[in-house]
Amino acid sequence: MSCFRVLLSIIFPPLAVLDKGCGSVLIVTILTCAGWIPGVIGALVILNNSNKPSVPYNNQPQYPVNYPPQNNQTRCQY
Repeated sequence: MSCFRVLLSIIFPPLAVLDKGCGSVLIVTILTCAGWIPGVIGALVILNNSNKPSVPYNNQPQYPVNYPPQNNQTRCQY
């Protein structure tokens, strides 16, 4: 968290979290409309937790090696 981001979150909180995603901007905007101090606190919390990605980079489902079934095989063999 840089000093510029902290100052920006104090002056205009939604602008400070602009690159954190649409959800973060929406939450901070709603908090700022409810009151300036909740918006600043929300922006600082989001900026402080920015080291952890919210969505994993590889969010593809992990299937078994032989999925999808080939050669008329079924997945469940009894």
